[in-house]
Amino acid sequence: MNNEVIITCALTGAGDTVRRSPHVPVTPEQIAASAVEAASAGAAVVHIHVRDPETGDPSRDPRLYAEVVERIKETGTDVVINLTAGMGGDLVIDPDRPLRQLPGTDLVSGLERLPHVEELLPDICTLDCGSLNFGDGSTLYVSTPDMLRAGARRIQELGVRPELEIFDTGQLWFAKQLLAEGLLDDPTVFQLCMGIPWGAPADPGVLQSMVHMLPEGAQWASFALGRMQLPWAAQSILLGGNVRVGLEDNLYLSKGVKATNGQLVERAVRLTELLGATVATPDRARARLGLKPRT
Repeated sequence: MNNEVIITCALTGAGDTVRRSPHVPVTPEQIAASAVEAASAGAAVVHIHVRDPETGDPSRDPRLYAEVVERIKETGTDVVINLTAGMGGDLVIDPDRPLRQLPGTDLVSGLERLPHVEELLPDICTLDCGSLNFGDGSTLYVSTPDMLRAGARRIQELGVRPELEIFDTGQLWFAKQLLAEGLLDDPTVFQLCMGIPWGAPADPGVLQSMVHMLPEGAQWASFALGRMQLPWAAQSILLGGNVRVGLEDNLYLSKGVKATNGQLVERAVRLTELLGATVATPDRARARLGLKPRT
């Protein structure tokens, strides 16, 4: 069991959730305010996507990331900043003409997914460690070994800690290969992403198997979607890991009751304490994740 739990709040994500809940933050001002709310509730880390302020659609615009980060810093809030670098991997194909890309495709190289990371030098950025059939239909998330090597090398050069997003066991296998090749520094930080069709299912046995595959000394968390968010937080703590909650992964406190990010964090804090563990402060999270002290 993990006796000191780092709670991450994934604030908004890139999914089509804006139209499903009024609490999903869209503008930089809203996302920053939600980050402050989550930190005040007990989150040591905030995981940040940005969205087009007019449409609510996911965006890769570095200016939006810069505004969110600046707004958080202006409040003086002590929280670890984790920026997604997973945008730019979406490929939607015509199933009858597979070489034809359909609307919704946003596919760029591994290095082209990193300009906001290069500019802002966050504490953490994500590295999605493989390709995946992303849900039903003809959408794929593309992250090839060559893309991953290039991205990992650049993140390492920047001195940013990569959070290795793992959606299936083969991706964990390849992340360990990156470590063996010297493209990752210790301590490695893993996020085990469960229940995303068609990756690793939200099955406790699968989670336990993935935990057993982790390299020695790794820091890790896991999450599952929707109503499995809270049970998965308990699974993670009991297996020695950390916790991720937030509106990226789940919109509800209970059936029919829409949540805010702060409420989801508060619930994770209560769960952690009921299990007899303590909630890590941002400074303790920095120490355990091998991050630079707050400046």
